[in-house]
Amino acid sequence: MPKLGINIDHVATLRQARRTIFPDPVKAALICENAGADSIICHLREDRRHIHDKDVYSLRKTIRTKLNLEMSVAEDIVKVALKVRPDEATLVPERRKELTTEGGLDVLKNKKRIKSVVQRLLDSGIFVSLFINPDKKQIEAAKDIGAPFIEIHTGRYADACLAGRRACLAGRQAKNYAKKVKEFDKIKKAVSFAESLGLRVNAGHGLDYDNVKPIACLKGMEELNIGFSVIARAVFVGLERAVKEMRHKLN
Repeated sequence: MPKLGINIDHVATLRQARRTIFPDPVKAALICENAGADSIICHLREDRRHIHDKDVYSLRKTIRTKLNLEMSVAEDIVKVALKVRPDEATLVPERRKELTTEGGLDVLKNKKRIKSVVQRLLDSGIFVSLFINPDKKQIEAAKDIGAPFIEIHTGRYADACLAGRRACLAGRQAKNYAKKVKEFDKIKKAVSFAESLGLRVNAGHGLDYDNVKPIACLKGMEELNIGFSVIARAVFVGLERAVKEMRHKLN
């Protein structure tokens, strides 16, 4: 049974919609912990569009479970991470105009820079994970630069699942089902290959209450990091219940 990490970014997104002080992402993190989350995730973006520096510092002081800081390799963000010292840092790609992280980190293309940041974080006692696509060459590159963890980007699988749900209503299920199976198979092979190299594996992006079970059942999967679907569900049933329902899915 994989552990459950809850990303609280969208609580801060709601706060920033009105530039006010509520809802408080730190308070949300405590509710998530009490409901069964094994870790709390936040992404300190370079443009500070949702999570702010003060949120990260407050989370470090307040939560009792693991703090996983998603971050780019930009120097100002790295300096914050080295000062905060989260339990884990997940290096992700970042583009200013994207709505959400659109794909995995290109470790091959940016190997020297990423390796330097990984080493600085590890030297400070911070576990490091690289958020990458389920691609053999990227996994090998992650191993080469010394990252102990990878997080498999599940976005294409999630998109295929969503397209399948929509197509089912229109009578086009077979084609979309095949795409979903293809994307799932890539993830399954990637997890197995990473394990064979001695890497530890998490996964996340786009996972929801309908598509999470197959990913949760993969042998070797340590943690699933989920945010938007849980926060969206919380609008209707409350945050505590939304987390408990996801925890039940993983169980």
